[in-house]
Amino acid sequence: MDRIPILKLGGVLIVTIQVDMHDRLALALEEDLTAMVVRTGARGVLLEISALEIVDSFIGRMLVSIAAVSRVLDAETVVAGMRPAVAITLVELGLELTGIRTALNVERGMAILQARLSEDDEDHGSARDDDED
Repeated sequence: MDRIPILKLGGVLIVTIQVDMHDRLALALEEDLTAMVVRTGARGVLLEISALEIVDSFIGRMLVSIAAVSRVLDAETVVAGMRPAVAITLVELGLELTGIRTALNVERGMAILQARLSEDDEDHGSARDDDED
């Protein structure tokens, strides 16, 4: 079975979907991504979907599921590069991308995730400073 590559860049996992998603591939991506978040301790997931021309209700729900699982594992999900036709389809299907931030492109998506990582580092730094008192 085909697999979608998952790259790690700092604390972010990057997934670039370059093929039409079918149900089995979407399920495999969710499993692979979940395992990689756990294995690497990633704090962000960037799903780049500009090559997706069609998103059905199942694939839309899988995006929401990936974000929910990632959130439980303390990683924020950003979907980047959504085509206007895909956005319209998701709205027409009544799918809300709950828990998913969106970005126009990969650069903006990485900026969102880097900002979150910086905030987390500051929060953990101040917690450590408080522990030292």
